[in-house]
Amino acid sequence: MTPPSPTPLETVVLKSEDACVYIAPERGGMATRFYVGDAPVFYLDDLTLLDTTKNVRGGAPVLFPSPGKLEGDAWVHGKMGQHGFARNSKWEVVEHTASAVSLRLTASDATRAVFPWDFTATYIYRLTGPLLRIEQRFESFGEKPMPFGAGFHPYFHVAQADKAHARIPTQAKRAWDNVLKQEVDLNGPIDLTVKEVDLHLLGHGGSSAALEMRNGRVDVKCSHEFKRWVVWTQAGKDFVCLEPWTAPGNALNTGTDLLYTPPVRELWTDIAFTSV
Repeated sequence: MTPPSPTPLETVVLKSEDACVYIAPERGGMATRFYVGDAPVFYLDDLTLLDTTKNVRGGAPVLFPSPGKLEGDAWVHGKMGQHGFARNSKWEVVEHTASAVSLRLTASDATRAVFPWDFTATYIYRLTGPLLRIEQRFESFGEKPMPFGAGFHPYFHVAQADKAHARIPTQAKRAWDNVLKQEVDLNGPIDLTVKEVDLHLLGHGGSSAALEMRNGRVDVKCSHEFKRWVVWTQAGKDFVCLEPWTAPGNALNTGTDLLYTPPVRELWTDIAFTSV
């Protein structure tokens, strides 16, 4: 499969000797496509990418300052939609080379209305062979500490017919089932073929996870702050999401596992694909 031409929104293309990544700064500073050779690592619904009134279904959306959903979509400072505002914001390209790009999101009147901090979030995407590294730097200005959570929502390409053979190894014995709205036991491999999987793993064990498929393996390795993992897929859709978060949903209300600046916080996430 030859990667398609970038859309007008995918203004950054990174290339290595055997991979390429497309990035859309205007669509939340997210990586939209990732190919290793002819293999698509990410799933992408192009129609949601091009319709700026919709959230993008695909790629690796950026989650900041609140992974997950706030109770009532609100906190003490006002309304905030699921996964925060970064994924719906326009990011600035700071520097771009053949294999790396630096993007920046700064506070605006719109962000201050629901998140009253002056901040700068800088994400650096680096492509080395089949490895995509995303470095994240968070800085705030002023005397009041800034609470936040961060994460990614990568949609990995898994054909519906192959989901029965896909595996996500985990030490977790229980999970919060966001479909059933209750804790459930994990007895054996996670069944990715049911109508909807939306599992927040409890006690996964570490800041790395993997998705094993018939055509290869995706490894997601993160800095130690990423303690939470979410698995999501829907029947009939050719994706499985394996999401690293630093904090659970509603953390801006509960305070659970929030990060703070100052000092400056520097995080990283690696996504690597290995074919079989």
